[in-house]
Amino acid sequence: MSTSGTLSAQAEDEASPAIADQQVVVAEPPPVAPAQPPEKSLPEKLIYIAAGLLFFVTQGLGMNIVTANMYQLQGEFSATVAEVVWLSAAYMAPYASLSIALFKIRAQYGLRPFAELSIILFVVASCLNLFVTDLHSAIVVRFVSGMAAAPLSSLGFLYILEAYPAHRKLSFGLCTALTGTLLSAPIARIISPSLMEIDGWRSLYTMELGVALIALPAIYLLPLTAPPRAKILERVDVLSYLFLATGLGCLAFFFSLGRFYWWLEASWLGLLLAAAVVCLTCMAFIELHRKNPMIDLRWIFSRQNLHIAAVLIIFRAVTSEQSTTAVSFYQQLGIMNDQTVTLYGIILLATILGGAFCAFLMVTKYVDTAHVIALSLIAIGAFLDSQATNLTRPEQMYFSQAMIAGGAAMFLPPVMAKGFASAMAKGLPYLVNFIAIFLFTQISGSLMMTAALGSFVTIREKFHSNILSEHIVLTDPNVALRISQLASSYGKVITDKTLLNAEGVSMLAQQVTREAYVLAYADTFLLISMVTAAALVMLLIHLAWNRIKPTLMPAEPATAPQNS
Repeated sequence: MSTSGTLSAQAEDEASPAIADQQVVVAEPPPVAPAQPPEKSLPEKLIYIAAGLLFFVTQGLGMNIVTANMYQLQGEFSATVAEVVWLSAAYMAPYASLSIALFKIRAQYGLRPFAELSIILFVVASCLNLFVTDLHSAIVVRFVSGMAAAPLSSLGFLYILEAYPAHRKLSFGLCTALTGTLLSAPIARIISPSLMEIDGWRSLYTMELGVALIALPAIYLLPLTAPPRAKILERVDVLSYLFLATGLGCLAFFFSLGRFYWWLEASWLGLLLAAAVVCLTCMAFIELHRKNPMIDLRWIFSRQNLHIAAVLIIFRAVTSEQSTTAVSFYQQLGIMNDQTVTLYGIILLATILGGAFCAFLMVTKYVDTAHVIALSLIAIGAFLDSQATNLTRPEQMYFSQAMIAGGAAMFLPPVMAKGFASAMAKGLPYLVNFIAIFLFTQISGSLMMTAALGSFVTIREKFHSNILSEHIVLTDPNVALRISQLASSYGKVITDKTLLNAEGVSMLAQQVTREAYVLAYADTFLLISMVTAAALVMLLIHLAWNRIKPTLMPAEPATAPQNS
């Protein structure tokens, strides 16, 4: 994602007066700062915001449609769950790194050509989905779609920020944009059941193509304020980017597929991880020895940026409760998308309200309060979900999931505002570095957290299965009665008592496995709640230290003013 369009111009406007003040004698008048574009009227602002949200939804639908219909697509392609997951992995592999390269390409060759070419490529990629005939062709097309979708999130940011004046871009603008990034997941799950009933896979991607065609004229009808071009691309950037793209792509496949093929069972997973380490090491070696690196690793690994990265990783960990863990819990109970439409409608509304409230807090300078409220909501919501049983249905999780959605919308904007302000203070090249931090934590970090939580569920399921199986003894009268009750439903079609009893045992084993999974997901919800609560405690300690630190430090003696 990128916000260089208007933010970089603002940073240059603030920096130029400071440089001019340091000049004692000048032979020529200082260069005039570029004039700010006139503030747009309210209808124009709403149109630009709507266009930005449309770009976010267009890009997000392509990312979330497969995830939302993973089990339904098994029937479409006659594939296993592990094979269908390749569709999601193929989409994320190029998307994880391409935005970094596109930022520099846009800065050098101009915003207008970048925007026009991006939307055309995405429309073409959406058309290709309609010609998919089997899983292998679908994987190839999903890889192309991931490449084409990478610029759209940048355009979404730029169009939304274009609607706000300079002093509102890092408050209202950033909150609106980041809230827009969270809308696609619930929208995809709301519209998927109706589309799947019409024509399956083709309906989903006909919808994606239609949204892309709606977004196409927005590029030509709504111009953006173009920042000055700068020649920032170098030949070495190509080699460095190839190593970066290969490394992040291998990581995307590794984390997406690892828990389905299991980490230590498939040898090719180890090869993917080794290739990722080698490629990223080569990229780091190249970048550390460059005068003008594509990614300034020394700045990225500074103390402040490591703190921001840790906060963003925590965000991805705690919000994975809603995006992946809760979804898998519903699927384990046999709850399909058509039964969760109301739930995701509530999540969508809570996300919008959370983003609006966060914008209000940032304008009133209560940024830290937004973090405290966000973590509190997520911790409480995840704890409520940890009380789930095999009788839990979406109706019992409306309140908890709404809390988590609102907290997620409030968490990210304050962190991003601080990061963008720090990057802009150092100049345009550092926006690329901050984007690298954000993309790694939000895309690769999301894949890592999803893989970690999914693996945790699998491990806890095995643990609970062993505990429950110990109590399943055929000589127990209660167990024998339960087997008889389960087998009775097949009494009219199976006359052999031995086969009938075996069927009852099999059905009881299925119920034990389901109960073990329910307990495993409850443990995962509780783990997320504990991690969020720990993050909240650390945040409160940090805020308290910032309050008492000035009282503990001795006041510095006032210095006499110097004559200029």
